[in-house]
Amino acid sequence: MNKLFSILFLLFCSASISQTKLLSWNLENFGKSKSKTEIAFVAETVREYDIIAIQEVVAGYGGVQAVAKLVEELNRKGPKWNYVISEPTSGSPYQKERYAFIWKTTKLKKIGSAWLEKTFHLEIEREAFYCIYKYNDTQFTLVNFRAVPKPKEPERAINYFKKLADVYSTLNLIFIRDLNCRQSLTVFKPSKKIGYKSISAGQKKLLKTKVHKQQVSHLRV
Repeated sequence: MNKLFSILFLLFCSASISQTKLLSWNLENFGKSKSKTEIAFVAETVREYDIIAIQEVVAGYGGVQAVAKLVEELNRKGPKWNYVISEPTSGSPYQKERYAFIWKTTKLKKIGSAWLEKTFHLEIEREAFYCIYKYNDTQFTLVNFRAVPKPKEPERAINYFKKLADVYSTLNLIFIRDLNCRQSLTVFKPSKKIGYKSISAGQKKLLKTKVHKQQVSHLRV
């Protein structure tokens, strides 16, 4: 029987930061269930970018290993890549997950240690993952975050992002967020008032992939 699988509901968003190409991708349950073919497809998709922010890495066994396999596959394709993975986030057992950053070492330098932000960990389920990078003379901090599903009211966590900006007012923060809600909601107004803008406005953010006989037969971004 031919193998048939689907990777559904992947948030796929890209941006350019001072000549550095950033990709954010929710890889949905990224862990031991992902096959070699799926990992090879992801590597081929992201290889032209300089830094990748991944959401929904499995918190338990298999998540760390899947990220390592992805980086191994990327390193076989040319430039050297490195990666960092968060500890499991807080929250209920079924809500815990990890984040990851993967970057080309020839393009970017990681500054210090990455960290899960604990300031509002009681208010923000699945707290954000921070990592500081330097590109030439430009230093910036990526904030990787995936909100809880819509029935659990992700807006409650989003309310705290302006406060996080205040906590790290000396850092050049770039929020990379899988928010599970529309960006037109009033909850985003405080962030917009202090100067934050969405780079994903107008972009399609649902990527559906179906692979049959190891060939991509349907791709919509």
